[in-house]
Amino acid sequence: MTSPRNAADPRHHWTTPTQPRSPYELNQILGSAARSRAPGGLEIVDNEDLVNAASAAAAAAGATADEDYRPDPIDVAADLGAATDTAQTRTRTVFPQSRPVSWAAFGPLIPVLAGSAGAGASCVAAAIVDALQQDQRCALLIDADDPARSGLTTAAATTGPWTRQVNQHLTVRYSWRDDALLARLETALPTITPGMVPPPPDWLPDPAPDPLHATVVDLGHGGWRAAATPLYGAGGWLRRGLPTQRPILVVRATRPSLRQAEQLLARLDPWIRRGLATPIYQLIVNGTRKWPPGVTGAAGPRIATLLDEALFVPHVPTWEVGGVTDEPSPTRAVDALRPLLASWRLIPSPRRR
Repeated sequence: MTSPRNAADPRHHWTTPTQPRSPYELNQILGSAARSRAPGGLEIVDNEDLVNAASAAAAAAGATADEDYRPDPIDVAADLGAATDTAQTRTRTVFPQSRPVSWAAFGPLIPVLAGSAGAGASCVAAAIVDALQQDQRCALLIDADDPARSGLTTAAATTGPWTRQVNQHLTVRYSWRDDALLARLETALPTITPGMVPPPPDWLPDPAPDPLHATVVDLGHGGWRAAATPLYGAGGWLRRGLPTQRPILVVRATRPSLRQAEQLLARLDPWIRRGLATPIYQLIVNGTRKWPPGVTGAAGPRIATLLDEALFVPHVPTWEVGGVTDEPSPTRAVDALRPLLASWRLIPSPRRR
């Protein structure tokens, strides 16, 4: 279904042949439009995101544009559906379930998930990359979260001129964070849904750095979606393969954060049991040096198995106010992460005095 267009004005209006009489009816129309452009079919979570994105884009534009012009949410939903289907078709081609995944081109791979909103996954990911740089390691930092919600928006001083065209809807742009390479998504569409995120091989620059000592992937709070399906989108970074990835889960030292992280692990657990996803390697507690009294009592059975080996990153005031900037990560955060990287043999162990 498409909306009528004014032949004298190329801008199209928010009208349909039959105006929806309720939000529910509008959602049905938007869902049908998205599916019509995605012959491969969409999962429920993708369809929900497409409908929400189309409605939000139309509402946002209506608040800033003149009353005679608003983007047609039905057209937006159809375009998002086409973009999602394109990405998933590409994933099934280059990242099929039928054969093991090879992570060799990325070097040691560290996906970083946020266990709860505001946990600081982007801050931790940037600090890990900065720790690697201090030891002259070539690192690639990948921002796989929605650009509108990314914690790495200001992680590079300038926007780099290098790009890789993934498809007609998506481009990966590469910038420098000091000597590390930062890869972020760009699109002309109003949002990027989980199913639109390109498969991991499409994030590598061409040619790729040689050697590439490590790749750190910021999944942000999109980890909630990533854990729901590690078969495509941002969840693809959790696919089991060789060499084995080292996924990190970042939480705050609060009861709500632990409860939310437990639900994320519950989503990931069926994929782990099927052998399709890699378990969480390390729990990082951001913003404190130890557990406050009574907090760990809120841990569920899955997060509880990670508590004893948890690594603590102390409170960093500049992160609380400004998040990740193009400045090097605070020394106290980098120093807290260095022992973990040394235990993984990604940097030398500190010399004993």
